[in-house]
Amino acid sequence: MSDLIKIIIVSIFAQNIILSKNLGLCPLVGSTNSRKNALGIGICVLIVNLISSILIYFIYKYLLVNTNTTYLKTIITILLIATLVQIIEIIMKKRFNSIYKSLGIYLPLTTTNCAVMGTVLLNISNNYNFIQMIVFTISSSIGFMLVLYIFSSIIEKVNKNVPSCFKGYPVAFIIAGITSMIFMNFSI
Repeated sequence: MSDLIKIIIVSIFAQNIILSKNLGLCPLVGSTNSRKNALGIGICVLIVNLISSILIYFIYKYLLVNTNTTYLKTIITILLIATLVQIIEIIMKKRFNSIYKSLGIYLPLTTTNCAVMGTVLLNISNNYNFIQMIVFTISSSIGFMLVLYIFSSIIEKVNKNVPSCFKGYPVAFIIAGITSMIFMNFSI
């Protein structure tokens, strides 16, 4: 049980997928102009992460390892994530059209989101069992969503009072750096 608690705390705070591994920066600076968008992309990443991690866990453990083709893990992960994102995009377009429109290009970019890819591949490289994999995947996704939400909250406030030369990406990367330093204090 203490191993699972350690995985939760480490993956949300100390080794946050965005702030310590620098994975998922595209949605961080691109889709966090509102808290609604941050939560929308965070939920999409959670769903894609969870489904792809479960599927890749079984594919890797029971197919790739048994056939001695573990070198295919990256390409299979990419194909699986791309397929899942397309399915989620179709569902969101039909059921949650307002969120779909507000996310714009950033929903399909989840396909190439390295935070999703990183989480799935970290599950393999950390050699997690099924329960640990689920806990790590959910915690990593919550950490991702937490950073997006905090970041979007700050951006909403700061963008009103920032000089025009700092609007957009410059202020986004400054805030990302400061937020990263704050989260790095959890790793001590």
